[in-house]
Amino acid sequence: MRNETLFISDLHLTIERPEVTRKFIQLLTGRATKAQGLYILGDLFDTWIGDDDFSPPINTVKKHLKALTSQGIPVYYIHGNRDFLIGQRFSEQTGITLLDEYSVIDLYGTRTLLTHGDLLCTDDLPYQAFRIKSHTAEWQENVLSKPLLFRLLYARWYRLRSYFHKRKKSQDIMDVNQQTVLQVMAKHQARRLIHGHTHRPAVHDIQVQGQDTQRFVLAEWKKDCASLLVWSEFGYKLESI
Repeated sequence: MRNETLFISDLHLTIERPEVTRKFIQLLTGRATKAQGLYILGDLFDTWIGDDDFSPPINTVKKHLKALTSQGIPVYYIHGNRDFLIGQRFSEQTGITLLDEYSVIDLYGTRTLLTHGDLLCTDDLPYQAFRIKSHTAEWQENVLSKPLLFRLLYARWYRLRSYFHKRKKSQDIMDVNQQTVLQVMAKHQARRLIHGHTHRPAVHDIQVQGQDTQRFVLAEWKKDCASLLVWSEFGYKLESI
């Protein structure tokens, strides 16, 4: 009986991290086939330059996602800060459902808010400014109109630039803003929040408008460490792959 729901984020799949790709395929062909559904909360890929990119391991990942959804297991996706250009073509090829950047679900009787997590890091002003610009239709159409080779080279440059920019920022700036968390949960009337992005896995007990709530932060996947959050009617548990 499929009575568990799985949550993962921040796999950052790329050809340079084959071990992580193997763990993901292991999940899709094993544990996920017995689940009620799988939610991927962003940054499945380390970069995404358009649905016409077939660089490894994209085709392999698409094939296994399609195999899972074809078995009747729903897979839901929220864009991350690295792969926000994933579009309708990818959705159709894999059978996954693309969700809004803030999505509320009924998780075994509890109103639960899902998001990638970057929107909660409001202290990182340069990133938030870039996010606003890069999520406009004009910016995305301009990028996607460029030749694939150009976009591949740009993605490599962007990854290198991002690495050095992160080294200059304090860890606090790249973490969530607590007031933003409270405001967002209150706005969506959520009793639970699940997100990734910060790579700081934890379970936080917080008060929102006088009510006890929880914030779950999903872990980044690494070659020697990969985990998923599993929910059922009996509560939650963390599983390693």
